[in-house]
Amino acid sequence: MKKEITEKLTGLEQTHLLRHYEELSADEQKKLLGQIDDLDFSVLDETGAEEERGCITPMRPEDVKTVADIENNREKYLAAGLDAIKKGRVGCVLLAGGQGSRLGFDKPKGMFNIGVSRELYIFECLINNLLDVVKEAGVFVPLFIMTSADNDRDTREFLAEHNYFGYDADHISFFIQEQLPTVDTEGKLMLSDKGVVSTAPNGNGGWYASMIRSGISETLEKRGIEWLNVFAVDNVLQRMADPCFIGAVIESGKQSGAKVVAKAAPEERVGVMCLEDGRPSIVEYYEMTDDMIKSRDENGVLSYNWGVILNYVFHVNRLNDIIDMRLPLHRAFKKIKHIDENGSVVCPEEPNAYKFETLVLDMVKLQHSCLAYEVDRKKEFAPVKNKEGVDSVDTARELLKYNGVII
Repeated sequence: MKKEITEKLTGLEQTHLLRHYEELSADEQKKLLGQIDDLDFSVLDETGAEEERGCITPMRPEDVKTVADIENNREKYLAAGLDAIKKGRVGCVLLAGGQGSRLGFDKPKGMFNIGVSRELYIFECLINNLLDVVKEAGVFVPLFIMTSADNDRDTREFLAEHNYFGYDADHISFFIQEQLPTVDTEGKLMLSDKGVVSTAPNGNGGWYASMIRSGISETLEKRGIEWLNVFAVDNVLQRMADPCFIGAVIESGKQSGAKVVAKAAPEERVGVMCLEDGRPSIVEYYEMTDDMIKSRDENGVLSYNWGVILNYVFHVNRLNDIIDMRLPLHRAFKKIKHIDENGSVVCPEEPNAYKFETLVLDMVKLQHSCLAYEVDRKKEFAPVKNKEGVDSVDTARELLKYNGVII
């Protein structure tokens, strides 16, 4: 196997990955060759050039359900959503592969204690919200939790120690997010140890592919799950398997749905639902022109008004259709610990290399249709991204209190 791997690396000008090969034990050598054989070398083709966008236009009125629309049809949507949940057609996917490093917390972000006078963990907040649906529907919703290679063990042990905060463990499954190699500024792959190639989680856009490769597709088929509600760990007010949301998407006849909030200001830094060449898409705030940012419709509402909160529902059939479609890779310049040519550990103080991520928002572009479903940001949007300031621990705590949660 070493000969084949060496030839492959020679063609890619990456033979330095084997520079410490002779220093390794036979088992370590085997593992290194196996890892290299499985690597996704497509990251070497990434130039960092921005993806070309199509023609961006605002969402059509028929593709948006405002808070007022939802209230007028709540009973119908609720009935459709509860029916799907009771029949086992809905599953939830919690994206929990990240660490809480930006919060000054060296553990999985879901383990962060956001309580003040009592312990209240981010995982606990989310599971409590999901238990509200369980009580309403009278059945447990299958919950699939995506971890990463770095936090899988901590996550599993933490949730088990806390008895899954009251959720039935028989309805919880775990799967590990796949990894992509890191690349330095000269286009070279890196080693994290003499016998280990440096890799990083492949971003939240890889959730379904990681799910399928973990064998969970059998669970989906066996349970008859048709809809998957995917959401991020860092929003403590996130409402999952929301029957009204699920029902509205089903009733609309669309392939997918996205929870959105009305922008707090034209310049708010949030991805916005739009159409791209007539299909659903998301435009990032930094991609928008001044005209797009300020544009308003005939009623004075911002033309690009619907900010996404990373809470989507997708139909499994469409997910299976697009499973082999390549999502764009987004480069992030980061500080990445590695070993140098002498085998010495390097802990950089400044960004030194690139991680590559796929984003779930790019999956929206592969849908034929998507319903934008507006929610009240004070009730459903409390992201915990920073230690202080905007979207911080403190702002999330205030919103938890606003919603009657004792912290």
